[in-house]
Amino acid sequence: MDTPTKNGVATDPVNIGIGSQNRVEVVKMLNQLLADEHVLYIKLRNYHWNVEGMYFQQLHALFEEQYTALSVQIDDIAERIRSLGHYAPGSMQSFEQMSRLQESGHLNGDYRLMLQNILADHEMIIQVLRHDLEAAMEEYNDAGTSDFLTALMEIHEKMAWMIRSHLRG
Repeated sequence: MDTPTKNGVATDPVNIGIGSQNRVEVVKMLNQLLADEHVLYIKLRNYHWNVEGMYFQQLHALFEEQYTALSVQIDDIAERIRSLGHYAPGSMQSFEQMSRLQESGHLNGDYRLMLQNILADHEMIIQVLRHDLEAAMEEYNDAGTSDFLTALMEIHEKMAWMIRSHLRG
């Protein structure tokens, strides 16, 4: 363990067996994920409010179910960042700067475009999570974050499946 010391006393207030530089790198990944999740959350809220068409009721409920689940994930990600000894970003400006996802307008209520956009976002997040969970463990010696990201990936995989099922209908 590479906890910095001064005169034999730990200078890093977080002594959890992960070096401070490794925690910095993991937090960078988590910050970007937090931003992605926020953009997806806002997109789902937007689509929930503005979806139209013959599948309105089902999609209105599906979008609400997904943004509600994301709100829990967002909180969990921020708390993971805090548990690693860093502050979580909390402004829309910081989320817009860090996110790999793009915001979307209301798409004139077109449910198929909405579903396609949400599916693409879930799949991108899944790919990022698959990469980051391995990096957390193999590069940064952080099994906790690796397990945490695995659980998030499984949630996004299920959400993507639900969206795909609606697109086939």
